This record gives sequence, C-alpha cells and structure tokens, in this order.
Amino acid sequence: MAAEPKPTRPGNTVRAPIVAVANGKRARREDVVTTEEPLEIRVGIHKTQHSVTVTMRTPGGDFELAAGFLFTEGIVASRKSIARIRYCADPQNYNVVTVELQPGTSFDPQKFSRHVYTTSSCGVCGKASLEMVRAALPPKAMRKTAATPSDEILLSLPGRLREAQNIFSRTGGLHAAALFDVAGKLRLLREDVGRHNALDKVIGALLLENQLPVSNGILLVSGRASFELVQKTVMAGIPTMAAVGAPSSLAVALAREFGITLIGFLRDDRYNLYTE
Repeated sequence: MAAEPKPTRPGNTVRAPIVAVANGKRARREDVVTTEEPLEIRVGIHKTQHSVTVTMRTPGGDFELAAGFLFTEGIVASRKSIARIRYCADPQNYNVVTVELQPGTSFDPQKFSRHVYTTSSCGVCGKASLEMVRAALPPKAMRKTAATPSDEILLSLPGRLREAQNIFSRTGGLHAAALFDVAGKLRLLREDVGRHNALDKVIGALLLENQLPVSNGILLVSGRASFELVQKTVMAGIPTMAAVGAPSSLAVALAREFGITLIGFLRDDRYNLYTE
C-alpha cells in the first residue's frame, strides 16, 4: 500500500475560479482569496497536552499567534514561561500548535479552556464571563513615557499601513495590526482574517523576541477598536492605540481606566481622540 502524502503547510492565499460580472458582461477567471483555516492551540505541561482554543486564522505566523494569544489571556507571563512551540508531529498537522511550558509554570486547564471555537470575527466568544477576560489585566494603569504623537505623524500612519499590507493588496480580505515608533516608522505588521489574531501575532512576535512591554510605540489596527483589542494593548504595555474605525463603549472605558491614549476614525485628514 502506498504511503499517504504528507500534508503541506497551508499558504496565506489560494486561487479560486470565479465568474466576474461587470457592465452586464461575464468572464471566467481566477481570483486570489485569503486563506481561512482553523488553528487549534494547545498547552503542553507535565507531559500532557490541553486544548485551549480553536481559532479561525490566516496561516502564517502561527507560533506568534499562539504565543500572543496565551500571553494576552494571562496563561504565560513572559518569554521565560515558554520552553518551545511546535506543530503537531504525529500525524503532521499544520493546523495544531502546541506551546510547551517550562517545568514549574502554573497552569489550570479548566480555568483557561474556552471549550468552543473562536471565529475570525470574534475574540471574546466562548469566555465564561467578561470578568475572565479582565482577570489577565495588570493591577494598575501604565505609566506613560511618551507624549501623544503629532497630528502629522498620526495622519500618515493609515497610508503607511496600507502600503505595507502585502496580502490585503492582493485579496482585499484581511485585517492588519501594526506597531510604529513615535516618529511614525513601521516596526512590525501582521495580517490575518481575524482582527484579534493580527494583534496576537504582533504581540506574540514581540514576546518571543523579549520586547515586551512596549513603553514607546503606537499601535494601529485596520478595523474598529473593540474591548478585547484594547485589553491586548494594555497587556502589551503599548501606550497609544489608534483605529481606522470606531471604538466601542467598553474599549473607551478600558482605555481610560488603564491610561491608554485611544484614537478612532483615523483616516483621511481627521481623527477622534477618545482618551489622552
């Protein structure tokens, strides 16, 4: 019996046959579509594995996504808590990632398991309560080390974000999260079909490079500013968060509570400053 072919790592885009309709005319062609696949995140400790969540994501930066998710959930406190990250090897599965914790790391699988999958549009879904999300937050507001950037720098960021969105430019179907320095220089950008995943990838990349907290930077997200995105920003220690869309009431309240400068509707030549 011939051996089954090994699974290939999924890419971030796929080609799909379509019928394009324009001005009453139809044409068959191929389109580039953003890949959306499930990623199961497991925690390994004491030679056992515990499934924490399944999220719908765009493949790429999976280890960053897993690390960032576990950090913003309060499951890992720092890079030192992580022994290694790997894909499932038996059988090979690029949609399952295990984060192995260092011996002695505290982990309660019943406390942190969501027991449901997380869709690409939903971050807090599956939480037993809003208090569970807040439990990971620091005990007090952060101490800012930099003033709010100038209007000129802030208004330039959405254009710089779009220029750097390589996958979005081909598919039009991705969210992005980007970290800029106070001078407006792009430090890090990640794209994903889920806005919370894009931010987790950014935070995970910073965590794995021992660059948290970020005391001097600007986070820009391509969509709206939700409670969970502000929560993740607080966890990463980023002092300023900007969104091209609107913030929610809980996002504003959380930003005010933890001293985050929150900016909404950052596009064209305007923005709203919700907290300073």
